[in-house]
Amino acid sequence: MRQLLLATLPLFALLAGCAGNDYDLMETASIKSRFHDTDPIDFGYDTPHKREVHGIDVSKWNGDIDWRQVKRSGVAFAFIKATEGKDVLDPRFGEYWRGAQRAGLAHAPYHFYYFCSSPDDQADWFIRNVPRESMTLPPVLDVEWNHASKTCKFKPSPDQARSVIKRFMDRIEAYYGKRPIIYTSVDFHQDNLVGHFEDYHFWVRSVAAPPSKTYDTRRWAFWQYTSTGRVPGIGSDTDINVFAGTRDNWNNWVAAAN
Repeated sequence: MRQLLLATLPLFALLAGCAGNDYDLMETASIKSRFHDTDPIDFGYDTPHKREVHGIDVSKWNGDIDWRQVKRSGVAFAFIKATEGKDVLDPRFGEYWRGAQRAGLAHAPYHFYYFCSSPDDQADWFIRNVPRESMTLPPVLDVEWNHASKTCKFKPSPDQARSVIKRFMDRIEAYYGKRPIIYTSVDFHQDNLVGHFEDYHFWVRSVAAPPSKTYDTRRWAFWQYTSTGRVPGIGSDTDINVFAGTRDNWNNWVAAAN
């Protein structure tokens, strides 16, 4: 039953990114950003600042984090980098994981996929480093093109990419009992994911325009809208995200995930 709930919450109407209708009568200019941004973007009417539930994603590059201050600032969730490929562990994963937990902040781990390692080797590495008993929210698979890689220039075909992604996610879902969330970028989505994985929740990166313009009909659960946000408790620029639904939707989804 838990897996069924995780596969269906939020409902498809929620995932369509249609939350925020309570703001329809408000002028866009009256919606103020909850957090400072060193390079803000005008998203127009579909601004992420209409959304009720905001969160962050972090890795070692964010440095020291005061997690209690982060939570007090209004952050509702954190995606924390755990692993990459078959042998890379983010050196601050354990520290961040424990800090978010102590602060009472909803958090989930993510894995950065490396196309020069097998999905089984990568699933084994993730499982080795992320204890099952600590997994409260669904894990995340980060799939995107990494043109800066010095060690892997391989670019799989769309069929190959989808095959290894599915294998990794099947392994993770079987072990943790939670269907993974897919994080992706505009170009990777266009090349490989359009029309596929419709029964998975998506976390999409779209920092220049709202997802309705960059991802067409893709239903999304989370939207990463900036990489230059400033959040109290973190001294560096930070990725900030919004959840597609209302605060009540979020609370219900978290309760079902636990």
